[in-house]
Amino acid sequence: MRRVSTDMPNTDMQYYLRRQEDGLHNLNTQIATGNKLNQLRNDPLAASHAVRYESYLARLERFENNTLYAKDHYNQIDIYLQRAVDVMQRIRELAVTGANGVYTKDDTRAMGVEVNELLKELVSISNAVGPDGKQLFAGDKAFTEPFRIVEGTVEGGGETLVVNVEYRGSGPGRKAEISDGTYTELDIGGGEAFWAEKMQIFSSVDASAWRALQDGAFYVDGYEIPVRAGDTLPAIVAKINESGAPVKASVDPETRGLMLTGTNPHLIRMEDRQGSSTLEELGIIQFNSDPSAPNWSPAARVAGGSVFDMVIRLRNALYRGDQTFIGGLGIGGIDNALQNMESRLTEVGSRYERAVATWSRLNQEIPNVTSMLARESSVNMIDAATDLSMMDFAHRAALQTAAKILPTTLLDFLN
Repeated sequence: MRRVSTDMPNTDMQYYLRRQEDGLHNLNTQIATGNKLNQLRNDPLAASHAVRYESYLARLERFENNTLYAKDHYNQIDIYLQRAVDVMQRIRELAVTGANGVYTKDDTRAMGVEVNELLKELVSISNAVGPDGKQLFAGDKAFTEPFRIVEGTVEGGGETLVVNVEYRGSGPGRKAEISDGTYTELDIGGGEAFWAEKMQIFSSVDASAWRALQDGAFYVDGYEIPVRAGDTLPAIVAKINESGAPVKASVDPETRGLMLTGTNPHLIRMEDRQGSSTLEELGIIQFNSDPSAPNWSPAARVAGGSVFDMVIRLRNALYRGDQTFIGGLGIGGIDNALQNMESRLTEVGSRYERAVATWSRLNQEIPNVTSMLARESSVNMIDAATDLSMMDFAHRAALQTAAKILPTTLLDFLN
């Protein structure tokens, strides 16, 4: 029970005036900031919705940035791949010309000199660096030059020439998230873009009696293949074929070892997981080798070459004046390289169109979510202005009433 005293009316009046002032302050703050949720207690339900909308909007904006980066990246890849196709078209023209029997050996050698220069241009394109300073065709080893030239002598060349081009990059490992749980591959590795033939790897190890001694795993083109203790070669073959890797596995009927064939032209990348040695035991890769480079076992037979192998083969035939080879395997190899490069160009174009479609969808979704967030958190200025006028009028009236009910006298100033 409250005690009635002479101070009670003054205390109550001060309390209610402070409440009115606090309400005015909050409303003024909302109008000044345009946000009605400066304090969560203003509207707890709207605050919970706003937090979710803000989180989702931030993710959408991140996806939009990723999509824009992907679009620009695909444009860069397209420019260089198109340039590579143009170079290969010129090389094919020279091959068709060189296959004509009316030209002398000196004539074909002159063509070989041009092909050699075009080969250097191809290597330069394959080692292209994007505007962000990253190698375009090195996969996830973005700061490593993907192709390395090996020089030597060639019959009829008369000088040191490019005799091999080694791939030192990795696979297309970089991805960009363009929506919740959805990723797009950013890169086409050099082992995909600059390959000409379907690779084949034949192990010389008879694995008919082989069994895995312990659990482990290995990787084929980035796909993890689990190995269980007791697995046999047919079990390994089945697991590779079921993994989704662009490789077809089988048992070589001649050596009874593992045989691998690419389903499309690309450099097959294989690696044992740390602590596992399945591929080494099966005679496919070397022990403790670099997985980013060709790491085949010296005893394994490997077939299927790169674009550079096809061009080098053709150039050497032009230097020799071997018109039979030029008109057969030479042109055939160049055609295979062109077909794969054009296929990769189509793949880049498809990824670009997907990025454009995703960007368009995000640009419709972002304004919609922004509107939903504004509805929950933004101040309605018309209503706020009306409320402010009413509260200000009520506060002035309360002050006038308080001044009449509790007038100040001389006693209020005496100690």
